[in-house]
Amino acid sequence: MSSGVSFSDLSVWPVILLMGIILGGLLLGNVLKRNIPFLRNSLIPVSVIGGLILLLISTIIKFTTGKYFFQYFLFGNGQNLTGMEIMEILTYHCLAVGFIAMTLRKTGSGEKGKGKLKDVVNSGITTVNTYLLQGIVGIAVTFVASFFLPKILKASGLLLCFGFGQGTGQALNYGSIYESNFGFAGGKSFGLTIAALGFLASSLGGIIYLDFHKNKGDIKIRENIFKLNQEKVEDDDEIPMVESMDKLTVQIALVVVCYAIAFGIMHLLGSFVGEGLSSTIFGFNFLIGTLSALVVKLILNLLKKGKLMHRDYVNNFLLSRIAGFAFDIMIVAGIGAIQLDVIKDYLVVLLVMALLGVIFTFLYIRLVSRKLFPDYRHEEFLVMFGMLTGTASTGVILLREIDPMFETPASDNVVYQTFPAILLGFPMMLLAAFCPKSDTSTLITVGIMVAYFLILNLVLFRSVLFKKKTKREKI
Repeated sequence: MSSGVSFSDLSVWPVILLMGIILGGLLLGNVLKRNIPFLRNSLIPVSVIGGLILLLISTIIKFTTGKYFFQYFLFGNGQNLTGMEIMEILTYHCLAVGFIAMTLRKTGSGEKGKGKLKDVVNSGITTVNTYLLQGIVGIAVTFVASFFLPKILKASGLLLCFGFGQGTGQALNYGSIYESNFGFAGGKSFGLTIAALGFLASSLGGIIYLDFHKNKGDIKIRENIFKLNQEKVEDDDEIPMVESMDKLTVQIALVVVCYAIAFGIMHLLGSFVGEGLSSTIFGFNFLIGTLSALVVKLILNLLKKGKLMHRDYVNNFLLSRIAGFAFDIMIVAGIGAIQLDVIKDYLVVLLVMALLGVIFTFLYIRLVSRKLFPDYRHEEFLVMFGMLTGTASTGVILLREIDPMFETPASDNVVYQTFPAILLGFPMMLLAAFCPKSDTSTLITVGIMVAYFLILNLVLFRSVLFKKKTKREKI
């Protein structure tokens, strides 16, 4: 007698119901964005609005019934996972899926030129320097706060650079590590809250910047048009859109295969380093996924050059849609998974840290944009500020307000800076795992970050410093 699954069993439906709620939140957020003037003019992404709607509903239910909305059995798997935990899992995986999809995109013919290599490298260094600055500010706040609030983890301020600089996924990754490995109660919600505050900061900060310079006459904000910036759907040498296998299926298959390879690498590395560091290795899922995508991309290119593969299987348009979908789900699920009751004691610390993080980020990127990108300083500021407090897509939203057709190099810079930023920013990943081990390790981490920040700034402002030196020598 078969003991198969009964499809009328509620345990079959939680993930579908949960996705329905998440995507419904996105749709409702889009309706509100289109119809409420304040939201329409605020530049707050729809995904953030959708996440805040779910957070509001979930929190109201928590304080009226004692349970968060997503903790009810209807959204769990009927065994050991609640809907809240499934949302955290979605946030974790969507980060890597989005990065893999963006990495697989072709960067050859058919795309805009990469612009000046110098500007791309400078943008990458700026990204890492901003991570360092945010991390230093964050740790300073939580270190001081620990004298008044002993249960806060001194190193938890480092989550500022992950929540602001890298978004919801990484904030959750390291918040989870700090919670499970270092006993920081509420670490996941702490990180997710920082990311949510970052999205709001990027939108509001962008508006303040735009309005200030619009009133000064420095920039001209585009008219409120609904014309899309057209993106080429496919190149001539690609596989057909519909064949025996749909082209979208091919793109999804490539992304999932890359992620499966990444899992194999993480599992192998985890078995070597031991259980203690295994969670840290799996916290690099987006980075290892990016590397596996680069390898797959290289193999496909070699097969094409060797005439073993006659058509391109990669399609930039569809991969961008996959990445956009993954990041939208990541943001909505990440904000909706925040548990306000577990961070209620940290709210003042979070607000102070976020405010200082925004101020220092704003001032630093403004300085860099003025000194190193004078020909398009406003465009560079907006795209970098949006990315380094929200996500790359937030930066693009701000950029489109004054450069809707991406005529300046700013849009190229934010895409290609990823590679130097990963190389230069990798030590931050290692420091994040070392920082919470003790008070001494936290102080050592800050010292290393300050030194690294100063060194990278010498490299970043090399042309400015050299010019000043030359002038002095002539006097």
